[in-house]
Amino acid sequence: MFDIFGSLKALLKIDNVCIDNFVFRLHYRITVSILLGFSIIVTSRQYLGDPIDCIFEDLPQTVMDTYCWIHSTFTLPKRKNGKIGEDVYPGVSAYDDDTDTVKYHSYYQWVCFVLFFQAMFFYTPRYLWKLWEAGRMSSLILDLEYTVALDPEHRESLINYFIKNLHMQNFYAIRFFFCEILNLCNVLLQIYFIDYFLGGEFSMYGYNVLVMTEMKTEDRTDIMSRVFPIITKCTFHKYGSTGTIQKFDGMCLLPQNILNEKMFVFLWFWFWFIAIISVLNILYRILIITIPFFRLVLLRSRIDYFSHDKLKTLTRKFWIGDWFVFYQLSKNISPVNFKDLVSELSKKFEEKDSV
Repeated sequence: MFDIFGSLKALLKIDNVCIDNFVFRLHYRITVSILLGFSIIVTSRQYLGDPIDCIFEDLPQTVMDTYCWIHSTFTLPKRKNGKIGEDVYPGVSAYDDDTDTVKYHSYYQWVCFVLFFQAMFFYTPRYLWKLWEAGRMSSLILDLEYTVALDPEHRESLINYFIKNLHMQNFYAIRFFFCEILNLCNVLLQIYFIDYFLGGEFSMYGYNVLVMTEMKTEDRTDIMSRVFPIITKCTFHKYGSTGTIQKFDGMCLLPQNILNEKMFVFLWFWFWFIAIISVLNILYRILIITIPFFRLVLLRSRIDYFSHDKLKTLTRKFWIGDWFVFYQLSKNISPVNFKDLVSELSKKFEEKDSV
């Protein structure tokens, strides 16, 4: 019975070996989950629900719903501050083709696809790192995360690994640092892309929503309705009985935009949050690379006070790549095993120096 549960647990294990850090996981775990979740919700509303309802006189509703969904709807920017009863609805009113500008809204057809592909882009640095990492950390630790005492044979193999590969692991670390930079570049590009996708309305969207909530109700201009209008217009032309072209002007209700406006407010705050965290992470990484003292401090945080002097020996010997692999190893094994490894490895280096 216990063997069955043990096998099932082993089968369901996901990334037990840590090969990255918290900031990295914000990108490929949390953000990807959020974007895929939003994409599924929008897809279900769009293809399984009723995403648009249009009102046209003397024309079948189902046909016009399909037409306006495919060919997009529009609003009138000059009427964005219109009042119900005078302009019918903000952004919706009678208009003149020659004098009034028209803003078309076709993005709602593509929201579910955009969110899905964004999730793929957020996962790309993780995919590259797993490809380049190639299971190195897994092969180093084996089952050390579960054992209390370090097996002598395994300990010797780890010591030999760091001695034989001393000063030869910088490329391993550089590729990880590159993926961290790629995470930052990706989130900044995604902010720019959504801003372009929404017609330049996303860059300040969340901030404008906050400002709007602080204003008095009678003075507010609904920013969310401007970016994601719930009521829009749609124009349809068809031949009349005499062969002349007839114009039908209708209104459309887009209930899906109630979801979109809230969803993109959340994404605005989330994207800027992980962008700021990623910038701070890059600054932290620069300090780690340029100042060896910080590398020593980080290793000290993984071990007891009595082993601090031995860590000085290791940090003097290690280049940035050696330190990075060693620090990653410390996150995957117990403090007891790590202490034994530090003790034995420092002795080896001291013996080599004394010879």
